[in-house]
Amino acid sequence: MTFLPGDPPVHVALRRSARARRFSLRVSRVDGQVTLSLPTWARESEAMAFAREKEDWIRATLAGLPLLRRVEIGGSVPVAGRELSIRPGTGRAPRIEGGLLLVPGDPERAAARVSGFLKVLARERLTEACDIHSRALGLPYARITLRDTRSRWGSCAPDGALMFSWRLAMAPPEVLDYVAAHEVAHLAQMNHSPAFWAVVGRLMPGYEVPRRWLKRNGSGLQAIRFGD
Repeated sequence: MTFLPGDPPVHVALRRSARARRFSLRVSRVDGQVTLSLPTWARESEAMAFAREKEDWIRATLAGLPLLRRVEIGGSVPVAGRELSIRPGTGRAPRIEGGLLLVPGDPERAAARVSGFLKVLARERLTEACDIHSRALGLPYARITLRDTRSRWGSCAPDGALMFSWRLAMAPPEVLDYVAAHEVAHLAQMNHSPAFWAVVGRLMPGYEVPRRWLKRNGSGLQAIRFGD
């Protein structure tokens, strides 16, 4: 790890790759990490000279990223597309009352309790959506697993196993439904051909609108931190 001086300094992770033929820069939309890939034969001084040439682009890209948000009592979190204020609660599990998400127990554990609440909600709603789309398609899926993925919102394995990001529970319901339809459509077309998109369109007419929402706002959901 090295850095570009300035206010603030920019940390740059150098990654040597046998497949790299030139220098390339990537700024993660998840955590703002700047990675500079370079060939194995390249000198570090040359790599950093390249980074300095691209410094204006790097800083402009970082400035355009959504701000990191931490989940805590007194803060807020989106649930099914609604921004809810997080407040202390009673009982055994978090619950929604009006515009509040009431979280019982130790405030230091609030983020973990909220993430647990979202995982349960995601599994319930994704299972329901996948069941509906699977029946409409006439093809069963194998199982559903949830992960905190950073590069994709869902996937479909060749054996019919579906994987989703539990962060979809924070998105509007139609966005979650679109991702479910997208992955179920892969049961029929394991590609992104016109035939695949035709299947998505049959399962969810008007899918283009939630698809655009996810492209515009997905990085904001990824920028929410649950204590990790």
